[in-house]
Amino acid sequence: MFNLIRPFIFKFSPEVAHSLAIKALKLNQIPAIDKTTRVTIQTKFLNKTLNSPLGVAAGFDKNAEVYNPLYKLGFGFVEVGTITPKPQIGNPKPRVFRLEEDEALINRLGFNNIGSEESKKNIENNSPNGLLGINIGPNKDTENRFEDYLICFRKFHNLADYITINISSPNTENLRNFHKNEELDNLLKCINEEKKNLNSNVPIAVKVSPDIDEKSIDEISELFLKYNVQIVIVSNTTDRNRENISNINKLEKGGLSGKPLENISNELINKFFKLVGKKILIIGVGGVDSADGVFNKIVSGATLVQLYTGMVYKGPTIASKINKDLDEIVKREGFKNISEVIGTKN
Repeated sequence: MFNLIRPFIFKFSPEVAHSLAIKALKLNQIPAIDKTTRVTIQTKFLNKTLNSPLGVAAGFDKNAEVYNPLYKLGFGFVEVGTITPKPQIGNPKPRVFRLEEDEALINRLGFNNIGSEESKKNIENNSPNGLLGINIGPNKDTENRFEDYLICFRKFHNLADYITINISSPNTENLRNFHKNEELDNLLKCINEEKKNLNSNVPIAVKVSPDIDEKSIDEISELFLKYNVQIVIVSNTTDRNRENISNINKLEKGGLSGKPLENISNELINKFFKLVGKKILIIGVGGVDSADGVFNKIVSGATLVQLYTGMVYKGPTIASKINKDLDEIVKREGFKNISEVIGTKN
């Protein structure tokens, strides 16, 4: 059905289409598409059992409005945000571009969201029915990015199953400087101190760029171990890797997501897995639109997998189909559970 109506949906700009999808989900009238419990793909994560290792990446539900309807579509977890302390409108439009023949998107949204106070109210008024991650970042015009992370951390530490420190969006100037050893050390130190002050046990995730070099991977892994970061999300969008893109929109500035990122993400997942093993959980994201894509990320070292662009091109039933197909792959490959697959590429 989605394939039939997709040409109509794609007549709208990407942002209008996304807004319509959010409004439809907010009605919360969709029945649970996938009620099947498949033991083969049930996944233990942060002391919770998820019916699927597949989740929705940050960027779809920016304002924490539709996570409960998303669980109904078959997703095992949802990450909302990126949320900043104050509301902000983001970068000038147009700022999202489809690259249809490449099954990709380029966005330069710039953390557009309603701000931490309103997003907090949304979550307090609508208790999550599944695992909820909250992705936080600084305002564009802030004078103190460290304090912005801490403001959001204080607001959400008791509402989230995990909090993601987003240091990797290419659409906020110099944000990726936090990948540098000294700056990341200082940031994680601040977060850890705040966590102790609040007597909080919320797990910390850090979302990294796909554009980091080998030296950075080593240094970042060491800091994550030093500060007991529990989750690394690999990876955000790339502002490079346009060489093999066909669509003219490849010339647009912003972060590239979708199919062109798939292998880049898988390789980076595997590099982190070789360094941190199972001491740090990995959530893999980038280019996923099928059960094979999920399986490959888990083989590379991910425990959970996220998607966003895949849903743009494959529609709202993508999670249900992936769950069904993933169950078949796990059985065919001779595993009892998807958790046995983690890191078997090595």
